[in-house]
Amino acid sequence: MQYVIAGIILILIIFLIGFISRKKYYAEVDRYEAWKIDIMNKPVSDELSKVKQLNMTGQTEELFDGWRQGWDEIVAVQLPDVEELLFDAEEYTDKFRFNKAKEVLARIEEVLSGIEEKIEQILNELHDLVGSEEKNREEIQALQDEYRNSKKQLLAYRHTYGQSAKYIEDILDKLSEQINQFNELTEQGNYLDAREIVLSLAQEMKDIAYKMETIPKLITECEHLLPSQLSELEAGFTEMNDQGYTLDHIQVEKEVASLKEALTAFHKNLEELKVEEVEEGIQDMKVKVETLYDLLEKEVHSRHFVQQYMEQTTEGLIKAKEDNEDIQSEVSMVKQAYHLQDTDLSTPSEIEKKIIQLSKRHELLMTKEESNATAYSILSDELKGIRDGLEELNRDQSEFSIHLQNLRKDELATREKIQELKKKVAEASRMISKSNVPGLPVDYKELLEEVHRKIEQVNAGLTEKPLNMKFVQETLMGAEDTVDHFYTKTQSLIENVILSEKIIQYGNRYRSKYSSVREGLQSAEEAFRQYDYRAALEEAATTIEKVEPGALKKIEKMMGLEER
Repeated sequence: MQYVIAGIILILIIFLIGFISRKKYYAEVDRYEAWKIDIMNKPVSDELSKVKQLNMTGQTEELFDGWRQGWDEIVAVQLPDVEELLFDAEEYTDKFRFNKAKEVLARIEEVLSGIEEKIEQILNELHDLVGSEEKNREEIQALQDEYRNSKKQLLAYRHTYGQSAKYIEDILDKLSEQINQFNELTEQGNYLDAREIVLSLAQEMKDIAYKMETIPKLITECEHLLPSQLSELEAGFTEMNDQGYTLDHIQVEKEVASLKEALTAFHKNLEELKVEEVEEGIQDMKVKVETLYDLLEKEVHSRHFVQQYMEQTTEGLIKAKEDNEDIQSEVSMVKQAYHLQDTDLSTPSEIEKKIIQLSKRHELLMTKEESNATAYSILSDELKGIRDGLEELNRDQSEFSIHLQNLRKDELATREKIQELKKKVAEASRMISKSNVPGLPVDYKELLEEVHRKIEQVNAGLTEKPLNMKFVQETLMGAEDTVDHFYTKTQSLIENVILSEKIIQYGNRYRSKYSSVREGLQSAEEAFRQYDYRAALEEAATTIEKVEPGALKKIEKMMGLEER
C-alpha cells in the first residue's frame, strides 16, 4: 500500500513539473510571437518611401535596391520561416518534448536577432542617406555664399593681397570645381559622396577665409610697420654711436640685417599662403626688435646713472675714509680708558681695508669711463656694486661708533646702579635700627660683609685703567643679587624678631599651668638671647601650638602679618 501511495505521489510530482514546464515554454512561444509581430510592424516601408523623393539614380538607386531586397527577404522568407518554427515549438511543447522545443526556440532567437540587426542596419544607412541629402542642401548654400563673398573680396581688394592674390584665386577656382562636382554627384544620386565633398569644402572655405582676412594685415606688417621699426632702430643705434656710446656687445647692425632677410622670406611665404609660418615669424621678430630697443634703452639709463652717481660715489668714499680715521682716533683714546675686545680693535682696520678695495674699484671704473671702451650697462652694474659695498661699510662704521659711545654710557649706568645698591643697603640698616633688634646673627653679619665686599669689587673695577666693562658688568650683576638677598633677609629677620617676642609674651599665660610650655619658652628665650631669632620663633610657636592649636595664625592676624 505504501508503495502505491509513493508511486501516485511521484506521478503527481512529475505531472506538476511537466505542467509548469509546458506553461513556461508556451510563454516563450508567445514572447517570440510578439517579437515577430513587432518586427513586421516596423516602419521600414515608410522609411524606404522617403528615399523615392530623392534622385533615384546612381548610388541612391543602388542602395535603395539593396535595402528593398533585404526587407522583402525578411517579410517573404525569414518571418514565414519563423512562423513555422513557432508552430513546431508549440507542437513539441504540447507533447512534452521540451528539449526539442528548446532547440527550436534557440533557433528562433537567432533568426529574430539577425533580422533586428539587419533592419537596424537598413534604417541607419537610410537615415544617413536622407540626412546627408538634407545637410548637403542646407550647408552647400552657405558654402556657396561664402565662396561668392570671398570672390568679391578678392576682386574688390586684390591690391591688398599682393602676389598672394594669384594663389588665392587658384584655390577659389579649385573650390568652384568642388562645388560643381558636388552638384554632379547630387544629380547622380550619390549623396554620400557629395557629403564628403561638403565636409571638405567647409574646412577649405574656413581655411581660405582665415588667410584672406589675415594676409593683408601681415603684408602691412612686412612692408611697412616692421621695416619702419628696423629703420628707427638703425637710426637710434647710429645716433647713440655718434654720442659716444659703446654698443659693440649689442650687434644691432648684424641683427637688423638678419631680420631684413627674414622679412624677404616672409614675403615669399605669404605669396605661397604660408600664413601660420609668417605669423609665428613676425611674432618672433617683434620680440627680437623689442629686445634690441630694451638693450639700447638700458644703455641710455645706465649712462644717466653713471653720470649722476659717479662723482657722488667718489665723495662718499672720501667721507667714509675720513669717518674711518675719526673712528681709529676714537678707538686710540677709548682703549686708554676701557678694555676693548680684539674684535673691537680690529674692526676699524677691517673697514679701512674695504674702503681701500672699493676705492681701487672706483678708480678703475673712472678710468674705463674716460677711455669710453666699455658699455655703460657694464659700468652701471659695477658702480651699483661699489655703492652697495659703500652703504654696507658706512652702516658698519655707524654701528661701531655707537658701540664706542655705549661704553661710556655703560660706565655711567654702572656708577648710578652702585649708588642705588648703597641706598638699598642703608635702607635695610635703618629698618634694623628702627626695629630695636637686640643683636644680629652671625650669618647676617657675614652677609652684610659680603654685600660691602661685592660693592667694593665693582668700585675697584671702575677704577682700573683701561676699564674692562665686560668684567665690571658681570661683577655688578653679582652685587645686585647679593644686595637683593640681603634686603630680603633683613625683612625676614625683623619679622622673626617681632613675631617671636609676641608669641613668647602670648605663651606666658600658659607658663605656670604647663611645665612643657615653661620649658619650651625658656628654650625659645635662650635662642632669642643668642640672636637665633628663627630658632626662637620655631620653638615658641611649636610649644604654644601644642596647648592652643591655631595660636600662631591668631597672633599673625593680630599683627597684620601674612602667613609665611
